[in-house]
Amino acid sequence: MTEMVYGAVPVQSGDAVLPRWWRTIDKWTLSCVLVLFGIGLLLGFAASPPLAAKNGLEPFHYVIRQTVFGGTAIAVMIAVSMMSPVMVRRLAVLGFFGAFVALLLLPVFGTDFGKGATRWYSLGFASVQPSEFLKPGFIVMTAWLLAASTHLGGPPGKLYSFVLTMMVALLLAFQPDFGQAALIMFAWGVMYFVAGAPMTLLIILAVAVFFAGTLFYANSEHFARRIDGFLSPDVDPTTQLGFATNAIREGGFFGVGVGEGQVKWSLPDAHTDFIIAVAAEEYGLVCVVVIIALYATIVVGSLLRLMKERDPFIRLAGTGLACIFGAQAMINMGVAVRLLPAKGMTLPFVSYGGSSLIAGGIAIGMLLAFTRSRPQGEMGDILMRRANR
Repeated sequence: MTEMVYGAVPVQSGDAVLPRWWRTIDKWTLSCVLVLFGIGLLLGFAASPPLAAKNGLEPFHYVIRQTVFGGTAIAVMIAVSMMSPVMVRRLAVLGFFGAFVALLLLPVFGTDFGKGATRWYSLGFASVQPSEFLKPGFIVMTAWLLAASTHLGGPPGKLYSFVLTMMVALLLAFQPDFGQAALIMFAWGVMYFVAGAPMTLLIILAVAVFFAGTLFYANSEHFARRIDGFLSPDVDPTTQLGFATNAIREGGFFGVGVGEGQVKWSLPDAHTDFIIAVAAEEYGLVCVVVIIALYATIVVGSLLRLMKERDPFIRLAGTGLACIFGAQAMINMGVAVRLLPAKGMTLPFVSYGGSSLIAGGIAIGMLLAFTRSRPQGEMGDILMRRANR
């Protein structure tokens, strides 16, 4: 009956799991993620030895850790991408509540590692940042609420999702972690817009965010310092932004050469928040354009596949995951070229990090699960078939 109504089914129920997964997966997104991780390892060979020498470690200590974290992230991504949307939703709800409790306990058990914001749990051999794992779970959770509100007799999901968003954003802002709070609100705004929110309401929310930012600027020294540094007409050449700006300028179109860059010796976060500055200096604008193109391919390709999806939950969750992935990459690169205030945000799959890599693997795994080909046909084909009856 399904085939008669919706057209040919691209998969056969008797197929083994792996062949069916390979036939239905978005291979462009999967390939781009693997290439990004490979670029991250390549840049890690350049950016991490200075930090390892400073900390008295083996030259490629951080590259080895990046390989382990990245391998785990890719394995998790593939495993999650094989799940059904219902299974992904269940995993996301459990993950969201676990990460939310971990966020609540950060003031008691967390640490700031001397960076002025309590965002991590120190495990001795590694650290965990709960907000990274919160994001994919939050997106799927709010997409479920928004989709439920479209059903006859369904709950007021839009109101519930708004309350949940405000709770999470305020909790992140008081760490303070304004970058992650902004990402959470952006993802919810995109999904709310796709779900049919009026533009007037979104404008009102944007004005409210502006006034909230003004309030935090007046009462948070951490927030005010970053905004003042961004608005200042002069860049202190001895700051991270100053080093990054100079490195990008020195790189030009084709870079200064592999291993010849100097910014990695000056930037303490060259392997994480400012990895794009290392890429721009050693490999030039060409490398940066390739990285941007890879992110754009993932986001645009995923959105195009989601446009054919008729299940509102899958469409909303996939849109939120794709947009927050692209937004995080834009924020990281925007900070490096001083288009945005400093955020302390990693470049997905390229920057060094355990929590960000594994959480990114979970998020992209969910996105791949939502964008897999399904036996539903395109909406236009169904309408044409009905019109010809």
